[in-house]
Amino acid sequence: MNGGNEEYALLVGLDWADQTHDLACLSAADGQRSRLRIGSSPESIREWLAEVAGQFPGGRIAVCLEQSRGAVAYALGVHASVDLYPVAPSALDSYRRAFRPSGAKDDPGDAALCLDLLVNHRNSLARLVPDTEATRKLRLFCEVRRKTVGRRTRVTNELVSTLKQYYPQALKLVGDNRHSELACALLARWPQFGSIAGASPDALRKFYYAHHCRSERRIRERLELVASGCPLTTDPAVVEPLAMQVGQLVAEIRTLNRAVGQYDRRIAEVFAAHPDAAVFRSFPGAGAQMGPRLLAAFGTDREAYRNAEGLSAYSGVAPVVERSGKSQWTHWRWHCPKFVRQSFVEFAAKSIGQCQWADAHYHRQLDGGKGHHAALRSLAFKWQRIMFRCWQEREPYDDRRYLAALARHGSWIAGQSPDGKQTTQGSVST
Repeated sequence: MNGGNEEYALLVGLDWADQTHDLACLSAADGQRSRLRIGSSPESIREWLAEVAGQFPGGRIAVCLEQSRGAVAYALGVHASVDLYPVAPSALDSYRRAFRPSGAKDDPGDAALCLDLLVNHRNSLARLVPDTEATRKLRLFCEVRRKTVGRRTRVTNELVSTLKQYYPQALKLVGDNRHSELACALLARWPQFGSIAGASPDALRKFYYAHHCRSERRIRERLELVASGCPLTTDPAVVEPLAMQVGQLVAEIRTLNRAVGQYDRRIAEVFAAHPDAAVFRSFPGAGAQMGPRLLAAFGTDREAYRNAEGLSAYSGVAPVVERSGKSQWTHWRWHCPKFVRQSFVEFAAKSIGQCQWADAHYHRQLDGGKGHHAALRSLAFKWQRIMFRCWQEREPYDDRRYLAALARHGSWIAGQSPDGKQTTQGSVST
């Protein structure tokens, strides 16, 4: 048993499943080991915690498990006497294979491996420190919003594919935003070409006006398309089922649109009330979506990352260098929180049009032979160093102050004019 385990009365390795959880336990007082299986219901978990509290009054519990979020982590994380030590599934798999070359897996055995990690390697495990309620709420709101947007994208793509099969004119009649209310309303009212062909030009013009389309050129082109077009097919065996499918997809998109709007409003409320909002609102290009996502990625615990490099490694923005003998190769990080990396890279892309030096850095990477995505990750890496400093000091970002600092240090970026050309004096553009 490695040093430091004395602070816990009970060490637990937990392998979770939908119906039951397997536990391997070690009492720190007498070294007794035990195994048990409990139900996955909230009542079963509460009953087990009550039994432990009775056996070890006032004692703390350390639990090692393959989960940092989810039902079990949420159930145990609210108890002040329980500390969670999550391990990545890939890490436990490697540990398992070290002792079982066959790779054989069973739940009680994995619980025992989690306990072994906790007993012998706890100094190498990171204890899960819950963030503030506001930050955790914001983080989950941002994630579920992104999933909802992704679901809407999939449904919209299915809608486009369906329309191409019997009603391709609709793709031009609704414009580029196929999940807009204009698109949904048009398809709900005229789900096939035959129905819209019977509409009068005045009715169509009023429809577009009512949905905030006021471009005379665009309206005229659409009216001409309706007047001169013809159905791809009039076969009822094709048109009727596909039109019904379009109605179903439109209803789904409208539901998802409302959900995204509700998430946006709630995220804005939580973000506005957060003490760190001013810091993350200050970054050029952050906006209503990226500001909250960046705040959620950092959290509020200033001890979470030792330095900016630690943040870059955790988020997957920094590349990985592997060495073996005389060989060395660099690749991007495969195992990382994908949504966190996505947040930083997407912010970097948005900052290009809002920040002079970010635009210059991005294009310099392209000129150096890097591809678009590699250039964005390079820019995200640079932004992380700036954000880390602002976050640590709780100071909003000041672009002029940063450019002035670059000029004092002779950075090439400070000598860039707004059009990306080198200035003759190398001064900071204003």
